[in-house]
Amino acid sequence: MSARILALIMAALLAIYIVFVAQRAVLLVMSGEPVGIAMGVALIVLPVIAAWALWRELAFGASASRLGKRLEQEAALPMETIDLAPSGRPDRAEADALFPRYREAVEQAPEDWRAWFRLGLAYDGAGDRRRARQAVRTAIALERAERNA
Repeated sequence: MSARILALIMAALLAIYIVFVAQRAVLLVMSGEPVGIAMGVALIVLPVIAAWALWRELAFGASASRLGKRLEQEAALPMETIDLAPSGRPDRAEADALFPRYREAVEQAPEDWRAWFRLGLAYDGAGDRRRARQAVRTAIALERAERNA
């Protein structure tokens, strides 16, 4: 729950930043100076990109949370635990030992969002955030397609 609160606080701060940048952009465009207009137009692009990125991350978090709750209700979440080193990082050997099982499940059922989500959890547990997010995004897309079918 604290991660969700932190994400909402960060989202609110980013939204405030977006508003201030957009306000400055409008003021620069309204200045009538060629340099001000150019800078204002450039600044208009930044809030649009920031708003899109904020929406995308919040949507990802909400979808991932929904899938995690669904797997929890189905009692289908992985039960393995990985020991942590004193630095707080997962034991690499233990994490590597878990991957074949989850990778094989994805290879056997590439259209199963549950297998992709569990693979994402395994990557996350091993500290590979990039691959974890990629696997969870695949799970979200597959679950959405399943729901819409």
